[in-house]
Amino acid sequence: MKVLVTGSAGFIGFHVTKRLLDEGIEVVSVDNINDYYDIKLKESRLKQLEPYPAHKFIELDLADRDGVANLFEQEKITHVIHLAAQAGVRYSIENPHAYVDSNLIGHVNILEGCRHNKIEHLIYASSSSVYGLNKKMPFSETDSVDHPVSLYAATKKANELLSHTYSHLYGLPTTGLRFFTVYGPWGRPDMSPILFATAIKNQQPLKVFNHGNMSRDFTYIDDIVEGIFRLIPKQPEQVDGWSVEEGKSNESSAPYRVYNIGCGKPVKLLKFIECIEHSMGGTTEKIYMDMQPGDVEATWANTNNLFDAVDYTPKVDVEAGVKRFSEWFNDYYR
Repeated sequence: MKVLVTGSAGFIGFHVTKRLLDEGIEVVSVDNINDYYDIKLKESRLKQLEPYPAHKFIELDLADRDGVANLFEQEKITHVIHLAAQAGVRYSIENPHAYVDSNLIGHVNILEGCRHNKIEHLIYASSSSVYGLNKKMPFSETDSVDHPVSLYAATKKANELLSHTYSHLYGLPTTGLRFFTVYGPWGRPDMSPILFATAIKNQQPLKVFNHGNMSRDFTYIDDIVEGIFRLIPKQPEQVDGWSVEEGKSNESSAPYRVYNIGCGKPVKLLKFIECIEHSMGGTTEKIYMDMQPGDVEATWANTNNLFDAVDYTPKVDVEAGVKRFSEWFNDYYR
């Protein structure tokens, strides 16, 4: 087995790459190391991977069609875990073209590489953002996801549609994962845990949107990585007799699946902040703000399908996860 991991300088991609290497699996990883956030953090993640002789890192922009084609041709990859993307709901309002280049063109280039090189299984990142205006809780993979509220979410839904097309036309086994608010050590600095921890550490006021009336299905990174690892040998198969009218929308007559991957236990935003304050040993002033464009009040994952597929059972509760995150934060940013 030789696995390509895209986005290995990113938060989830780094942790997945490290887990594969710890398991003795050969990994080729790529990242374009863009400046969406501090490049030093990305470089620090990559430095953690340097001691592994089974790891080869290539700096590459997935929008580079020829570069991606050459990568597949030269490296003889068997499996792909595609996690590279332009992240961030709010930034997609400011810079939509970055999302088209990375999340759409880049995804098609990966699909083409998988198609032409007989990849055994493509696992790719979708997002809980695809649920958009949905109000029914918990979110299930069979719910409608036709009303996104951000361009980021729309690109992730498009990734699912593109992947199904390649599964149908070329028999490419594809599995999409709708991630729910992943947090933990080495997280992105534009996400809430580091924003909260930084405000507490520096005794700065903290902006709390929708006046604190929000909840998220916070999911610790180790649980995410475990779910991905268990799925690698679990190539989806076509469902005999499946039809659009009667079949589940996360399955198909093609080798295609989509799963939620979350903790399954939503936490109120103010409770999460309280956990970080307790772990950091401090408090901060809170400035209550209106809801931001592109945001949603709540997320909550129904993970029954992933449990049925690979016995996925999250093990890290929010108190333990925040403690581990805070220990890393204090060490890295001291």
